[in-house]
Amino acid sequence: MSWKEKRSWFLKNSKTVLIKIGSAVLTKENGEINKDLIFELAEDVCFLAQKDKSVIIVSSGAVASGKKFLKKTHTPLTLTEKQAAAAIGQSRLMHIYEEAFSKFNITTAQILLTKDDLRNRNRFLNAKNTFTILLKNKVIPIVNENDSVAVDELKFGDNDLLASLLLNLIQADLFINLTTAKGVFDKNPETYRDAKKFDYVEDIDKLDLISMCNGKTYVGTGGMYSKLLAAKRASQLGVPTLILPGKEPKVLRRTFQGEIIGTYIAPKKNTISQKKFWLAYNLEPCGSVIIDQGAKDALVMKNKSLLPAGVIGVEGEFPSGVLIKILDENKNNLGVGITNFSSEEIKLIKGLKTDQIEEVLSRKVQNPEVIHKDNLILDVVG
Repeated sequence: MSWKEKRSWFLKNSKTVLIKIGSAVLTKENGEINKDLIFELAEDVCFLAQKDKSVIIVSSGAVASGKKFLKKTHTPLTLTEKQAAAAIGQSRLMHIYEEAFSKFNITTAQILLTKDDLRNRNRFLNAKNTFTILLKNKVIPIVNENDSVAVDELKFGDNDLLASLLLNLIQADLFINLTTAKGVFDKNPETYRDAKKFDYVEDIDKLDLISMCNGKTYVGTGGMYSKLLAAKRASQLGVPTLILPGKEPKVLRRTFQGEIIGTYIAPKKNTISQKKFWLAYNLEPCGSVIIDQGAKDALVMKNKSLLPAGVIGVEGEFPSGVLIKILDENKNNLGVGITNFSSEEIKLIKGLKTDQIEEVLSRKVQNPEVIHKDNLILDVVG
């Protein structure tokens, strides 16, 4: 099957589509929200809904919408000013969405999230249930970060990250990222005239993202780099990504009608489970273990658990049952996992064979692995 056939198959058979639209797409040159664009987007989403697809929209634009009321149109905003602008702008942004979708008799719902809503397992499941009910009733959720209250440690940082984490929560099967660029280029087209656009990316891991993405859009926070990181996370879940030029007329309708627009990024064949994805991207590591080359080979090449024999060092203090980083001898980050032992216990048993653990710890040990392979994730993006 050619890449065009694969792309066409995913577009036709996708049932739950997450669309992320950034500030740079939503705003005019003067910084105001582009109402006409949102109305056209609503018409395109209505087209998808008629094809029996559930749609979730992750929308930036609250800060941009409220910024002018602070009379700070051009100068950088402080954190508290951004929060105030978001508080002003979010309701105005939602009013535009409600007005646009009501033309097609579609109900919208506002959902504002912080990292803690996805980090806490109970709140994660509650959010999942909310989305399920909304989509079952043909309601379009409009999602944004809760910028007006989120403190630094609870912020996603940009809506590309938020959107990629939601893919897991809502079990989406297609991710569409609307941007100001015409797609993904082999180098920055703003700097290099000979930059070439990719219509299709088979393996996103083979792209050198840092050299490709040395620029950002002005009003947004993410730029192409964060969009490609989001696509990498999506690919780990088996979800393809379409990066489309969001300001082009009827770009969604034309794409689903078969026109080749933007860049299609294929999903990985070897995906990770929803549980592992949640562990990797919603929890914060509490410390680290350093492992030797033999243990690294066992994890990377053979998909094995991490045993005490392969551990050569511990960083930080942590209890058992928390997420920790796995570092190689050069302190390169290999991945993360849930530890079965505390930092103090690992210091005692590092380098030991499994049958020596109980004697050293003076207790019965049911799970002798430092990190079991079912709770271990390599190649964490970002």
